[in-house]
Amino acid sequence: MLDAAAAVFVTSGVEAPIRDIAAEAGVGTATIYRHFPTRADLIIAVYRHQIEALAEAGPALLAAGPTPYAALGKWINLFIDFLVTKHGLAAVLRSDEAGFEALHAYFLDRLVPVCGRLLDAAAAAGEIRSDVAALQLMRGVGNLCIGAENDSRYDARPLVELLIAGLRRV
Repeated sequence: MLDAAAAVFVTSGVEAPIRDIAAEAGVGTATIYRHFPTRADLIIAVYRHQIEALAEAGPALLAAGPTPYAALGKWINLFIDFLVTKHGLAAVLRSDEAGFEALHAYFLDRLVPVCGRLLDAAAAAGEIRSDVAALQLMRGVGNLCIGAENDSRYDARPLVELLIAGLRRV
């Protein structure tokens, strides 16, 4: 259900009708409401689910990648996907400031260390400079992604590629 909701959120935003999410998941709307009594419950569950997937992807990419730098690049691409598919999420969550703060803290607690491990591995391999902190890089990527969800003409990926290329040791 969470993957189905995420897919619908990507195309229609977080205000998409529950019936669309239920149809994508192959279940009835009552099943959605039974598991997620409010829209906010569903949105938070999807967001947490995607954070976990992104957190798990880091070590997997590092283990499978040809180089730590390549793993970092692939993870950053997943991070971009995560960021630009949050149509309306901030506005919905801001209505519950405490819930938003808790979710943002969860995001930072789970993803900053993963990004840090990828950066450390690439730096230890001599592939990138070692003076960029994970949170710094993630904020830079996030800032480059601002507006991408509202403007189909804007693609943050080429600018993020330049940012990641700028980490390379020369």
